[in-house]
Order: sequence, then C-alpha cells, then structure tokens
Amino acid sequence: MESPTTPLQPPTYGNLITVLSIDGGGIRGIIPATILAFLESEIQKHDGTEARLADYFDVIAGTSTGGLVTAMLTAPNEQNRPLFAAKDIKDFYLTHCPKIFPQDHSCPIVAPVTKMIKSFTGPKYDGKYLHSIVREKLGDIRLHQTLTNVVIPTFDIRKLQPTIFSSYEVKKHPSINALLSDICIATSAAPTYLPAHCFETHGSERKVRKFDLIDGGVAANNPTLVAISEVTKEITSGSPDFFPIKPTDYSRFLVISLGTGSAKAEEKYDAYKAAKWGMLGWLTCENSSPLTDVFMQSSSDMVDFHIATVFQALHSEANYLRIQEDNLNGDESSVDIATPTNLERLVTIGERLLKKPIAKVNFETGAFDPSTWGTNERALIRLAEVLSKEKRVRDMRSPHGRLEDANLKK
Repeated sequence: MESPTTPLQPPTYGNLITVLSIDGGGIRGIIPATILAFLESEIQKHDGTEARLADYFDVIAGTSTGGLVTAMLTAPNEQNRPLFAAKDIKDFYLTHCPKIFPQDHSCPIVAPVTKMIKSFTGPKYDGKYLHSIVREKLGDIRLHQTLTNVVIPTFDIRKLQPTIFSSYEVKKHPSINALLSDICIATSAAPTYLPAHCFETHGSERKVRKFDLIDGGVAANNPTLVAISEVTKEITSGSPDFFPIKPTDYSRFLVISLGTGSAKAEEKYDAYKAAKWGMLGWLTCENSSPLTDVFMQSSSDMVDFHIATVFQALHSEANYLRIQEDNLNGDESSVDIATPTNLERLVTIGERLLKKPIAKVNFETGAFDPSTWGTNERALIRLAEVLSKEKRVRDMRSPHGRLEDANLKK
C-alpha cells in the first residue's frame, strides 16, 4: 500500500517512544547498515517505497561510524527528504572506506616497521578523505535541521568530558548547533586512527564556543542509554511532545540497538600477550589498537547489559531488540582493514546475522546466548509492522498529521 510520507508526529499522539541506536566500529558500520536496509524495506511493504527510517523513529542515535549513519538517515536533501535511503548506505561504505582507510601495500617485512614508526608520529590515517566526503555530502546542514531528533556523542579532550550533540538540547543551548559534518568528523576521530577535530560555533549574542573533540566511543560507543536519557529529560521537563510517563514505564519505549560486531571470544588478545605490552603494545598490535578496542567494546557491552537488565526487570523485554554479532574472526573484527574482500565479507556477516536467532545477554557470563524468540529477521518484520501502525495512529490523532495527509492527497 502506497501511503503519503508525512512527518512523524510527536509521541504525545501515539502509544510508543521509538528509539534507534547504532554503535561505533569503523568499517564494521556495514553490518548495521545491512540490517537497516532490511528494516526499511519491510516498512516500505506497509507504507510504500518512499518511506524512510527517519519517518518512524522519534530519535536516532549514533556514535562514530554510527554517527555518520545517523546523519545520512536524517539529513535533508533539497526535497526535505532523507539524504540517503538505508539501502544506499552499504554502497557508500563499499565505495569510500578504501579511501578513508587506505591500506599499506608495501613489503610484508617493511609494513610492520612503518606502522610502528607512524604510531609514534601521529594517527594511522590523516582523515583528509573522510573530511572531504563528509563535507561534500552534508554541506551546510546543521544539527537543528535533521528530519527527526538525533543524539551523537563525542568527547572533548580539552575539558575531559563528553559533549553530546542532541536535537533536544539544541533548543535550549544554541551553541551546540554545529554543522553535521563537523559533528560526524568529531565523533569518528578514534584515537590512534584519525586526528582529533577542532571547530567553533557562534551562539546567542555572538558568543563563540570552541570544541576540541575525539571519538564519541570514548564516552558511549553504544549510544542507546544516552538516547533514552535525552528522551527522559524531555519527558520530565514537561515537554508537550510527550505523554505523561512514569520513570519505570519502559513498556512505552520501543528500542532497536544495532552493534557493529565484536571479536570471537578468546580470538583477538589474551593476558599472556598483554602482560608483555608496554605503551606501544597497547597502542598498536596485530593491525589494531588494543586500548581502543577494549574501551569501545566494554562501553558497548556495559550499556547493553544495563538496558537489558532494566527492560527484563520491568517486564518489557519485547520492547528492546539488540542485534549484535559477537563471533568475528581475524580481519572481520578490525575497524580499518578496508580491503574489498573484507568489506564484502562484512556485508555477508550482516545478511547472515538477520537469519540468526535473537541473542540475549547472559547476565552471569556477559556472553550472548541464542533465545527462543525467533530470528532477528522475524523480529524486524514484526517491529516494522509496529512502527507503521504507530505512525498511522499518530497521524490520525494529531490535527497536524491529518492536515499533512489531506494536503498530500490533493
């Protein structure tokens, strides 16, 4: 059924608060991109080929590569529709990742020495191509212009504290109304991989605010909890966009959280090796940065552990879907080995992940165990129907939604 694509009406006209969250993970962003393409295609079966994810989620959050995906899904084009359809994001990664992370094709004997020298002199990549392509695609679009609310974490190394670029906060603090391109470059600036990013904004009364930012994964590689917190602040502030809700009423949240994959247990590092590492070893080992890998993966897992526990305790498990592959091998677990072979392999992993059973975190071991709730694919098909119905309910209840619908049918 082909339906008009009206803007998403506020949650106060509906039954749910819808949240989409995308982890950081460099080139592994192809995995959630593949999942998102499937979800959008399922929504289109209900509402037509022009339907886009930004039409269905109250907030989309993303860190690092997830922040870039968030911007691509929510930045407006000249027709005030999302710049990218979800199905286009995979091709963006396949085309541009090899240029963002150019591979060293020098002699296998020389390459490790070159990497070691570079680790002393600067980041692994200069970031020039990333900066140019992000600025080309996002242009002059600013945070307040996104088609739905976004939440993108970064970390300010001058202040040593997180800086959250939030559509909710920009209304109260215009100084964070930065260019989306600057936000994406900043949240992607993974230590040892890409250079830190500095820029300024001009707030009220011409006040200048300076940002000295690195990867949001330092603060929240899995931004799901940050997104829920931003929504909760809006609710408790009495925003008319939200219906009254108790702090513990998680049954009103619908949360989809997408990981970018993690290394197979006992696959990547071990204490025997780590016990011998000094500073250099923690910064560069086996084509990656163990220190960066550790803090980003621990950040993602701890957020999932917390949210899964809360949703389970409040009998709302069906409203929280975490899709994560925790069985990556070798180059698959890298954030930057952007060879065509590895990128295509990651696409296949995303497609295979759809067919896998929903995995729930084991609260005793911290590992993901297959559940009896069906596959990720079946869960997304169900949620696509839920999202479509929620949007239609809001359109019917909202005078603005009915007006938009009537105008589009003329």
